[in-house]
Order: sequence, then C-alpha cells, then structure tokens
Amino acid sequence: MRKKIVAGNWKMNKDLSETEELLKNLKAQVIPETVQVIVAPAFTNLQHAFQSLREHPVTVAAQNMHQSDDGAFTGEVSAAMLKSVGVQTVILGHSERRAYFKEDNSVLAEKVNTALKNDMTVIFCFGEELNNRKEGTHFEVVKTQLTEGLFHISEDNWDKVVLAYEPVWAIGTGETASPEQAQQMHNYVRKTVLENYSKKISEDVSILYGGSVKANNAKDIFGKPDVDGGLIGGAALDVESFMAIVNAFE
Repeated sequence: MRKKIVAGNWKMNKDLSETEELLKNLKAQVIPETVQVIVAPAFTNLQHAFQSLREHPVTVAAQNMHQSDDGAFTGEVSAAMLKSVGVQTVILGHSERRAYFKEDNSVLAEKVNTALKNDMTVIFCFGEELNNRKEGTHFEVVKTQLTEGLFHISEDNWDKVVLAYEPVWAIGTGETASPEQAQQMHNYVRKTVLENYSKKISEDVSILYGGSVKANNAKDIFGKPDVDGGLIGGAALDVESFMAIVNAFE
C-alpha cells in the first residue's frame, strides 16, 4: 500500500535562526500518523534540522547532491556527507536544477544510482514546460525523463523511490494544474511504470504533485486516486499553510 506524503522544499530560503523558528513551530503540531511529512532545508541547516527533529516524526531531506562519491567538485555535497549528518532522503531532478544548473537525464541517472548505492530514498522529480503542454507533447516529455533518468533501476530499488510530478508552468507562477490534469498525468505515470515494471511496483509507488499546491486546493488535488501527496514549495515556509496541506487528505 502506497504512502501519503507531503514534502516541503524550502529551496534557498531561511537562515539558521529562521530555520530554528520554523522547526519549533512545526514540532508543536500534531502530525497525522497516516501521512509522512518531509522537510528539505538548505544544506547549511540540514544537520541542525536533523538534530532538532530526531524525536519527531518529520523526516529531513536534502534538496540535491552530487553523483560522485568525492573529488574536486567545489561547492558540491556527496551522499556520504548527507548521511553523516543524518539525512537519508534526497530530492533529485527538480525543475529548477534541470533549468538553472543544466542537469539532464543522464546526469540524473547517475545521481539516482549514487543515492540508491548509498541506501538513500530518492524523490525523483519530472515534468513538462508550458510549451510542451501547448504542443501536446507533455506525455512524451515525461516518459522520456522517466525512461532515461530512472527506469534503469532494478525492481528491488523501487521501495526507495518516490515520484514527484512537477508541471514546470505551475511552479512559482500561481498557476496550478487542475485536479483533473494532475490525475490524468499521475495515472499516465503509473501506467508507464507498469509498462516497465511489475503491477505491485506501479500500485505501491507514491506519486506526488508539485505545482503551486496551497491550503485552498490541496484537498481537491489529493482527493484524486493517483495523487498520493505533494511536493510543496512556498506554502511550506509557513507552518499554518503547510499543516493545512498535510491535513488535506480525505
């Protein structure tokens, strides 16, 4: 049975004191036992977040990592470094990493391999841009991203994978895919997984929606049968709005 998950990607926001305040407020909340809650602070605050949440059900994730074990990669962070501060989950392939830092499917495949080799859980992001949607190639784009970036892994690795569909045109724009559009793509993704792996894997993998999820639309989006939660951006920076999303499952 697949998990319900709400993951907050804090991006390049919140210094240490602001992170402490946000974590303090988050720890004061009641986390539903049926929902896995994840937060992804900046690299500089990961160890503090992990220590702060040690006795709390919220999981700490990293926003990215390098595909190499070590080496002359100035400014980068390895899987071993993340694990050394308690982080076992990493977001890979976020649309902003793809767009601004030119991470392509081959690089992401390497990152996935490294994460899985280090027994880390991967939140694998994918999604089309506005021109793909307008041209009607959005399904093809998503299938290519999954095929080239993820579908090389073995069936045994899928218990360490969470999928996150991000329509790029709905990230930070205020635009949101309708619940029906989200369900259509999530259903397509689940069928695409089934074409490449077993029925059990396709039914068990959690597929999150990431595209301007807010407290006022989360219930409708999460109510769709193939949507298992959300990868939340801006709304995750405010505990009240974030918890409203966490509590939006029917």
